[in-house]
Amino acid sequence: MKLLVSRYWGNLRSNFWFLPSAMAAAAIALAFGAIAFDRAVLSERFGSVGWAYSGGAEGASAVLQTIAGSMITIAGVVFSLTLIALSLASSQLGPRVLRNFMRDTTTQLVLGTFVATFLYCLLVLRSIVRSGDVFVPHLSVTISVGFALASLGVLIFFIHHVSVSIQADRMVAQIGDELLRAVDRLYPDAASPDDAPPGEGRPDAAVPDAFDQEARVIGSPDDGYVLRIDTDALTRLAEEEEAILRLERRVGEYVVSGAPLVSIWPGDRLTGDGDVEDRAGSAFVVGSQRAPEQDFEFTVIQLVEIAVRALSPGVNDPFTAIAAVDRLGSALCRLAQRESPPGTYFDDEHHLRVVGRPLAFPEVLDAAFNQIREYGRPSTAVTELLLETLATIAGFARRPEDRAAILRHTDMVARGALGGLPEYEDRRAVQIRRDTVIRILEE
Repeated sequence: MKLLVSRYWGNLRSNFWFLPSAMAAAAIALAFGAIAFDRAVLSERFGSVGWAYSGGAEGASAVLQTIAGSMITIAGVVFSLTLIALSLASSQLGPRVLRNFMRDTTTQLVLGTFVATFLYCLLVLRSIVRSGDVFVPHLSVTISVGFALASLGVLIFFIHHVSVSIQADRMVAQIGDELLRAVDRLYPDAASPDDAPPGEGRPDAAVPDAFDQEARVIGSPDDGYVLRIDTDALTRLAEEEEAILRLERRVGEYVVSGAPLVSIWPGDRLTGDGDVEDRAGSAFVVGSQRAPEQDFEFTVIQLVEIAVRALSPGVNDPFTAIAAVDRLGSALCRLAQRESPPGTYFDDEHHLRVVGRPLAFPEVLDAAFNQIREYGRPSTAVTELLLETLATIAGFARRPEDRAAILRHTDMVARGALGGLPEYEDRRAVQIRRDTVIRILEE
């Protein structure tokens, strides 16, 4: 259940209608409340206050009509500017960064401000009585003027916000910060097994020898990318069935309907009534697009895509690629100092229940540098930066498998550059940086 709530909340945050709709509903409630207050208390007395609106019915109608017309026009301008920003970001930085724009609360607040002001003015306008028992909601009209002034300031701020948000360096920095937060969230500092909370355990716990022969596979109910996995629910299921579950897919991988999703041992726990299969399947959230909440590799891929697009002949912007590599290096340095997420999960009695597939440092390093190395081979600046970044990461890496992965990437970068760079001095500079990485790894 909590996975579904998290998924729907993430979807709400990533669209343009939820927050503006909530603000519009608040404006409607405020309009009815202000009109009722005007009718009950302040209609005439508030009109005599010096700074408040004190005109008649015709003047109030004209003010409200002007504000309402202006707000809906400006809302259209804001929407157009937003589409232009999305188009530029998609063409230059890649379609996957659009999620960051659509999750931008500032844009949603701006749209909501103009829509809410428009609706408020319309509702107040319909309450004005021009003949017979004349009624002018002085307080409500005054509030609408205040909203109009506030909307003007919001418009100026939005123009500045759009001009800043479409800058490549700003977007790279934003995704880089998101990547660092993902490291802190998904790769916590090392802790001893005795201090681990119930449900998490030693990554070296062994599964039974007969697991592969006796386990049975539970297939995926849907096609798509694995977005989230509720390991707590799987642990409870395995404890109730006195079984061991092994995840056959990790977050971020694509799964075909019916393909292996999780294996259960002993296999006779699958009785044929579908209860265990349904409970296991409900612990996985599968969708059409990858999401960053549990998918660490997805955020890495966003920076990689920006770098690869910047290195393409059509864009030819190595400086943006350099900025992306710098951010990747920062995250990898921090990741090299962290323990991988627990590969095994235990119940309260410390019995092994779930065996996962954590994303280790060498796999993240492959995702970060493989494509950039390939597309950046003709660029001396990018090649040298890759080696310098690997040297920096090597200074933080302590695990033998991590240092071996760094050495492997160093050799691949150097071989590609030595075969692709025509200038002798460029090849010599690459060789010097390669030797630096090796020297650091040998210390």
